[in-house]
Amino acid sequence: MRIKAAVLREFNKPFSIEYIDLEEKEGEAMVDIKAVGVCGRDLVAWKGGFRNLKTPLILGHEIFGLYKGGPVAVFPARVSNSCKGSHSEGLCYSIIGEETQGGYAEKISVPTWNLIPLSDPGLEKYAAATCGVATIIHALKVAGLDKGSKVLVTGASGGVGIHGIQYLIDKGYQVYAHVRSDEKEEIVKGLGAYPVRSFEFYKSEGKVDGVFEIVGGITINDSMLSLRRGGRLVLIGNINGKDIILSRPAFIVMNEINITGSAAYTREEYEEAIRIISMGKVRPFYKVYKFEDINQAYYDIMHGKVVGRAVLSMS
Repeated sequence: MRIKAAVLREFNKPFSIEYIDLEEKEGEAMVDIKAVGVCGRDLVAWKGGFRNLKTPLILGHEIFGLYKGGPVAVFPARVSNSCKGSHSEGLCYSIIGEETQGGYAEKISVPTWNLIPLSDPGLEKYAAATCGVATIIHALKVAGLDKGSKVLVTGASGGVGIHGIQYLIDKGYQVYAHVRSDEKEEIVKGLGAYPVRSFEFYKSEGKVDGVFEIVGGITINDSMLSLRRGGRLVLIGNINGKDIILSRPAFIVMNEINITGSAAYTREEYEEAIRIISMGKVRPFYKVYKFEDINQAYYDIMHGKVVGRAVLSMS
């Protein structure tokens, strides 16, 4: 079967729209892709930030489409049978679009286990918000923070941040959201978060109990200063893909700061995110691009022109 796909032939270079061969694998489901979110992880891969990845690549793991005419989500990873349903599920799977073909294409063949039926056909909203909500659901479990805790979220206007802060607020957390423009400050304020432009906000607002560090190396040395003694920083992402250097080891040692990683969500957490979105508890933020305009979508994301997710539409 010949399908159209966006192929990354060289890191840090534009995608090329090509026709590729897609094999129908026995025991797998063929999904017609209708919407796919452009995740921050995709951008790191595009930049060559994952040293194990080799081009050519067909990226994209936030996949939503039709299977036998019905709307479905595709769980974003291939999971070994021994890991399915376990607490360590997110530590032993391979992300779709990295070791196998991803969602920047017209169709994809995936194990039937990966299919999650949707209650409504709003594929673009799910492509925008599901991964971000699921990421914070998992990160919150890793953080182990009491309800009502004060937390800081960096990159609060991005796909994980803008949807994650809504989940945290709904769960009763006091959320400080770091943003970089007046427009984005007003948006997060409207969602119930406390917008901050300077990492020195804690000097007037007090220290926080936890930091959800989505940006990574660019902000981590400043964001951790807002932590109380014994506070916890959960490292979720590192958007530039470069090495993270901790410039204040004495602060970490003397204040017993906990730094922990949050690898990936489980299928159960992904399904929970879908339910939350379907119930209207999280407002999806996104900008839709035609599939052929994928390079424009990447340009806009990297230049701060997208609030939430860029979503590629195959319609």
